[in-house]
Amino acid sequence: MKIIGCQAPRKSVLAAGLGLALSAGSSFAGPVPAPASDVPAGIGAPQTVVLSGGCFWGVQGVFEHVRGVQRAISGYAGGQAATAHYEIVGTGLTGHAESVKIVFDPRQITFGQILRIYFSVATDPTQLNHQFPDEGPQYRGEIFYTTDAQKAVAQRYIAQLTAGKVFPKPIVTRIDPLTGFFAAETYHQDYLTLHPDQPYIATYDLPKVAALRTLFPTLYRPRPISAL
Repeated sequence: MKIIGCQAPRKSVLAAGLGLALSAGSSFAGPVPAPASDVPAGIGAPQTVVLSGGCFWGVQGVFEHVRGVQRAISGYAGGQAATAHYEIVGTGLTGHAESVKIVFDPRQITFGQILRIYFSVATDPTQLNHQFPDEGPQYRGEIFYTTDAQKAVAQRYIAQLTAGKVFPKPIVTRIDPLTGFFAAETYHQDYLTLHPDQPYIATYDLPKVAALRTLFPTLYRPRPISAL
């Protein structure tokens, strides 16, 4: 059955802690290797990248707990402004992906570290046009870069993970320039923080935050930031 939107899990049993295993074969046993090349740590203005990788509730929830991240906003990227609405994006026909705009301080966290967290706990990069119960191109994995340096690091990192056979299946995460980001409806923002007992959140997303805390303790922020 095709599921539109971030829905309750098919199974009623809720995963907890590190018990949720990614279909790529990982059970959050350890982070993926750090990128061999990275954008140099900055000394100036905040930087922005937009990441998609399944339901935006979980991706936003993870990065709201990352030190150095100043904003994490759920939204839509890849399509046009006129179709950047949840019900329309849910058709899978708009070109949009559920995405999260991440604004970060490069003095505290590098772009490469953002990507390492993304591939380690935020998404399964081997799932094409779906993530767990959510199916459709709106749930694809994609890195929307905002600078040429980000593009180069992302390309090299995927090549590095592929050469190292870090995942048992090919990485299908796309890399494209950001042409527009459109914030999602208010009721989607901070959804993980506001609804920790919701079955979908408890099953698929809280284990990601638990994995972030365990695998990246120096980058974990106990009190999440808010998009609102």
